[in-house]
Amino acid sequence: MYEKEIISWFKSNKRDLPWRKTDAWGVLVSEFMLQQTPVTRVLPVYTEWIKRWPTAESLAKAKPAEVITAWGRLGYPRRALRLHECAKVITSQYKGRIPREEAELRALPGIGEYTAAAMVAFAFNDRSLVLDINIRRLFARLYDGVETPKASATRAEKSRYEELIPKNEAHVWAAATMELGALICTSQTPKCGICPVAKDCTWRSLDYPKSDIVKRRQTWHGTDRQCRGAIVQALRENQVLKKSEIAQLWDVPSQLEKALLTLLDDGLIEARGKSSYSLPRN
Repeated sequence: MYEKEIISWFKSNKRDLPWRKTDAWGVLVSEFMLQQTPVTRVLPVYTEWIKRWPTAESLAKAKPAEVITAWGRLGYPRRALRLHECAKVITSQYKGRIPREEAELRALPGIGEYTAAAMVAFAFNDRSLVLDINIRRLFARLYDGVETPKASATRAEKSRYEELIPKNEAHVWAAATMELGALICTSQTPKCGICPVAKDCTWRSLDYPKSDIVKRRQTWHGTDRQCRGAIVQALRENQVLKKSEIAQLWDVPSQLEKALLTLLDDGLIEARGKSSYSLPRN
């Protein structure tokens, strides 16, 4: 199972990350921010966020516009509103204390299967099946000899990997396998020369066969996401903008119209009169 090798490596090589030495609220904030966003981009925003809203109760009192503005350029700003909603529920239904059970966690806004499991492990040091892409890639290579795991974990995969969780230090195992996948068993150019389990890696023993899974290249320029982001950023910098002013941000009118409609539907902006917009006030 390689528990000793991986945990020993982790204890000597783990990154000094602020959410590893905080309370359950700090862990929850980090989990929302780290969804589809690298650690280097999250760190400065996370630090300022925790200073400003150190508890669920403090964030629950904030205005949506403040929350979206503080989220900055992390991307996917719906996560900010979800976290805000989550803070309100924690405050109103749990008196500010984050629930410890996975079922209760999954009932909170913005928390799915992965985040609930991560909270159990990293916030409460308890046993859960944490499977992010870094862990799944590590396990796919180490145990199955496959370069890239499938898009989502199957029931059989979850069952197999649950059996790997050690009886002791289950939460450390979760953190250690995630760190090993993130730092060493990376998607591109893995550092097999310093991997603590390289000699037992099935993928390595098979001479690194290429995966038949086509990896999608993330694009940004010219996308709907970029258009939406440009509008939200402009409204962070201006309390109110007329539609004619927003039109100057993008040169494809149909795409701009679509962006405005979806941002309104997502609650990330609101209409002010017939032809002006702002970040949401309430």
